[in-house]
Amino acid sequence: MKLLILGGTVFLGRHIVETALAHGHDVTMFNRGQRNPDLFPEAKRLIGDRNGDMSALIGHSFDAVIDCSGYTPEQMNRTADALGSNVPHYTFVSTISTYARCPANRMFNEDAELDSGTEGYGAQKARAEETIEAAYPNRVAQVRPGLIVGPHDPTGRFSYWPRRFAAAASGAQSASVLAPGLPSQWIQWIDVRDLAQFCVHCAEQHIRGRYNAVTPARGHTFSELLDACNEITQAHADIVWRDEATLLADSVAEWTDLPLWIAQSNETRAGMMLADSTRAMSAGLAFTPLIETVQATLDWCAEFPDADAATRIKTISPEREAAVISAAKFAA
Repeated sequence: MKLLILGGTVFLGRHIVETALAHGHDVTMFNRGQRNPDLFPEAKRLIGDRNGDMSALIGHSFDAVIDCSGYTPEQMNRTADALGSNVPHYTFVSTISTYARCPANRMFNEDAELDSGTEGYGAQKARAEETIEAAYPNRVAQVRPGLIVGPHDPTGRFSYWPRRFAAAASGAQSASVLAPGLPSQWIQWIDVRDLAQFCVHCAEQHIRGRYNAVTPARGHTFSELLDACNEITQAHADIVWRDEATLLADSVAEWTDLPLWIAQSNETRAGMMLADSTRAMSAGLAFTPLIETVQATLDWCAEFPDADAATRIKTISPEREAAVISAAKFAA
């Protein structure tokens, strides 16, 4: 199959290219050629910019397109103009953030109301979905992942936790690890390798429709993740749980200071990790076991300890973590 991948050199894209090549496909990448340009010498390369010149695509034909670098409706219009109408199938990697509201304790599926705005990440992705569907009606798979995790993750959101327990194991940081909210709080993610396999599968089978690409709702708790990190690193750390009111009062930021944590008092996002992925599972989405995802992430962190450090989110510092733990103990 002649497969065009928009992106392909950083995180999800590189896993998609790797998967597609392993499946024997004839892969062409379109990107700016600025990051990891030496990856995948066996793949063809077209250079351009989603926000500018996309003329390198003109005149080429493909059996399917996988788009893991589109964010705005303008980019999607520009892409469709360059590719023309002869695109048999288009897989667009969107996001769970397209949904307007995710109230606490309420599961939601792909038919939930989308953000109707035009500003912000989720709204822009929602408009991008609509734009590409209009360009290629009944030929699009809209794949909506949650937090994408695993090797080569430049954000540090999920990898914070394996790194933190590894630091406790080595003695580089305290063996008391601050944990947010309740141990029983449900969390979701998608291993980047599983997402890549699903995207290539959608292209191969010309699967259409909308799919929440995340681990099963109510499948994993926060304590399961942290216990797995503790076990794999053999840190024997003391996991110190602090309620969300205490954390918010101490200005500990959801999602960034302590990744994967969303306060249940958050009126619009508290239930964001209760997405129903039944439809995607029926279409072929499969999941790597939690312990294997943590191990693969930790292995990558150990091999590339400073990889993409400049783009990582700024998680809670060791000093602030210790202060929050100490203040809560004193208050008790």
